[in-house]
Amino acid sequence: MEKRSQADRLRTLVEPAVDRLGFELVDVEFISGQKTLRVYIDGPDGIHVDDCARVSRQLSALFDVEDPIPGQYTLEVSSPGLDRPLARRQDFTRFTGSQVKIKTLTPIEGRRNFQGRLMGLSGECVVLETEETRYDLALANIEKARLVPDL
Repeated sequence: MEKRSQADRLRTLVEPAVDRLGFELVDVEFISGQKTLRVYIDGPDGIHVDDCARVSRQLSALFDVEDPIPGQYTLEVSSPGLDRPLARRQDFTRFTGSQVKIKTLTPIEGRRNFQGRLMGLSGECVVLETEETRYDLALANIEKARLVPDL
């Protein structure tokens, strides 16, 4: 749960700066083993290299003041890609009907990895249908969720 709370703190810091530049913050993740902070952004016309550079400069200035991560790290700003991460409640509603992969923090019926069709939200749970069954996965128990590209 510590991993998610750190991402939530970083999201709270980063989101207003990304919004001011006219982009949507998709997700924030810190990979401690690599000392890398990844920020995924999207925009109405997609994301271009220049957009990533603008956001990177803005966030670097912000981090110089706020210093949210001790020590040195690499900041990466990119588009979410075809396997877009799903991190917020509205993501699970927006992409209802899509194929997704979900990894939970704690096992459910002996497993942590799930893949199936996202059926939306029901209260505080993500509803996922697999070939075998339907799962109601608590939002608080989701470590990672991503779209599965339809190629």
